[in-house]
Amino acid sequence: MPIIFHEPRNRRSFLKISTVGAATIITGSGADEAVKSKAKATEFRLALLSDTHIPADRLNGHRGFNPWKNLEGIVPKVVATKPEAVILNGDAARLVGLPEDYRELGALLKPIAQSVPIYMGLGNHDDRTHFQNAFPKAEGRQTAVDGKHILVIENPVVRILVLDSLDVVNKSPGLLGETQLRWLGEYLPNAADRPLVVFVHHTLGVGGGNLVDADRLFSVLKPHRHVKAIFYGHSHVWEIKHQQGLHLINLPSVGYNFNDAQPVGWVSARFIPAGVDLVLHATAGNTALNGAQTELRWS
Repeated sequence: MPIIFHEPRNRRSFLKISTVGAATIITGSGADEAVKSKAKATEFRLALLSDTHIPADRLNGHRGFNPWKNLEGIVPKVVATKPEAVILNGDAARLVGLPEDYRELGALLKPIAQSVPIYMGLGNHDDRTHFQNAFPKAEGRQTAVDGKHILVIENPVVRILVLDSLDVVNKSPGLLGETQLRWLGEYLPNAADRPLVVFVHHTLGVGGGNLVDADRLFSVLKPHRHVKAIFYGHSHVWEIKHQQGLHLINLPSVGYNFNDAQPVGWVSARFIPAGVDLVLHATAGNTALNGAQTELRWS
């Protein structure tokens, strides 16, 4: 379930974010009612996190990494970059999405949430009910699609869809489902006024722990030239490639990697009308590419 976590210190701070940041959130067919920026925006700066795997037990780790400590160290670095918003792209919790996992996650993210909104999606290690109880949804901003929840982030530079690929908790494969894909197919023709990118937790390969209906997702997106990229996590791999006319960005894990060749960390994203500029912040694991910059341009 995509959800918003935002605890501004005061209302003045919130209003500043809403107008200067130009980021508004809506769901479903209400997309055309998004608040427009008063000034023409030239960029939209985000911090992209994935696979935080925060446990209730702060000492719980994997492969020599401590996810709790990793996120604790990353949070001030994210704040220092002054993003306009943050996206956490699933697997927020360690394994089965315990209420205590989300309590720890909320405490760790609070310094960010006091300044900018954090948009969160679900991964296969999240529990939909416990997650929603920990981060109550903003009234009127989210609409269920047959048990799935879709989030639309509006900005004059780019429109972002956060889809819900959680199928079974603690089971690796993901599923969008026919109803969510049908909604997407109906939504896209009416959202062609600016570039659009999609976030989904699961990887887009074939079989195993991938998104089961990845082929269907590509077939829905392909006719729409304003759809430019898909961001995903799940594999704990940092990789950028191009497939079927789309940029595919596999985000690294905050919690731990699965092999020593991969970084652990997060990504800065600067969206501009012509594309997106990405910077890798490798804080653990293979840090050889820390600071690496990638410019992706829309075709």
